[in-house]
Amino acid sequence: MAYLPTTTLKKTLALKKRIRALQGGTSSGKTLATLMILIDMAQRDEIPTLTSVVSESFPHLKRGAMRDFLNIMTEQRYFKPECWNKTDYTYNFETGSKIEFFSADQPGKVRGPRRQRLFLNEANNIPFETFEQLEVRTSDIIFLDWNPIAEFWFETDILQKRNDVDHLITTYKDNEGLSPEIVKSIESRKNRPGWWRVYGEGMLGEAEDRIYRNWQVIDEIPHEAKIVRRWLDFGYSVDETAIGTVYYYNGGYILDEETYLKGLSNRKIADILLNLMEPETLVIADSAEPKSIDELKSYGVNVLPCVKGKDSVRNGIQIVQDQKISVTKRSLNILKEYRSYVWKRDREGRLTLEPSDIWDHHMSGIRYALSSLKDDLSPVEQIKRDREVDRIREEATDPSDYGLDA
Repeated sequence: MAYLPTTTLKKTLALKKRIRALQGGTSSGKTLATLMILIDMAQRDEIPTLTSVVSESFPHLKRGAMRDFLNIMTEQRYFKPECWNKTDYTYNFETGSKIEFFSADQPGKVRGPRRQRLFLNEANNIPFETFEQLEVRTSDIIFLDWNPIAEFWFETDILQKRNDVDHLITTYKDNEGLSPEIVKSIESRKNRPGWWRVYGEGMLGEAEDRIYRNWQVIDEIPHEAKIVRRWLDFGYSVDETAIGTVYYYNGGYILDEETYLKGLSNRKIADILLNLMEPETLVIADSAEPKSIDELKSYGVNVLPCVKGKDSVRNGIQIVQDQKISVTKRSLNILKEYRSYVWKRDREGRLTLEPSDIWDHHMSGIRYALSSLKDDLSPVEQIKRDREVDRIREEATDPSDYGLDA
């Protein structure tokens, strides 16, 4: 990929105030533009500076802004291995300036040493208290970027109350470095008003569009949590295959991402499932691919199709909405889909009761899994029942003789 002087980069360079806020749609290049500017500043410094790049969690940081930084440095032939500290995640420039990477969930870092420059990547996922702690320890420039899924503290506590803010909105049209295929993919979604407003036009989304709310992000799975289900939503060349695990804990469910990849054959999917902890766990898969489900069974995967029918999607969403849900912070694609999962709007802009089918692979799988946990049984009782059913199936010549579906 070539890092071109895009319109987004030029517009970002024109910002002059202390807080430089980059709101934008998907693929507008706002993160790349910010990193390119910070790299250039560090290379030109006459007095050494410290720049902090911060995201909500370390997995998010490592797969996002940090990877973009290293790609830029490598592509531009700036990168020197001896300058990159893999332990502290810092890069030391020849000018003496340093760029460091850490996550917002590290209190010691947030309340740590002062810096000259700060970049909050996807700032809408970072608490306002964290921003305040970082801001008071930043003497010069602060960059923020985000997709405007819903209103957050920037609109209420920064934009409306301060005069040291530059606010820029960019879209994919400002990023001349995009391939024609990506542009075509983005524009193919123009008929989905809720999605298009946020990701196509870079404008603030409507809060009522969101399907799920109040999910909690947790650091890790508690030792006492019990695995109760796995989900599988098939993909291949166009869509990702999404696999995750459902845990039951303290009256609620914890969701943990296992896989989110394109190009997985059924053999590879089976290998992934059979190498997870408690591989005998029941997997609920998309019933639209019965041949794939049968093939997975032949490899030894304990898998069943989800139940579909009239109103099954809406009923499944209601089941999920009724639960206390937590998500591990490493589950980046679950969190991305959760924040982007919205109701469709009709041609007049009115909300429908049909969910968007964009970025919904984990959301569909979660619905399959939680819908399979019957309301009349607790999760622990359900596990016992499932295992008893499996035992009877194995022993029975004709499962229907035992009052079970074949």
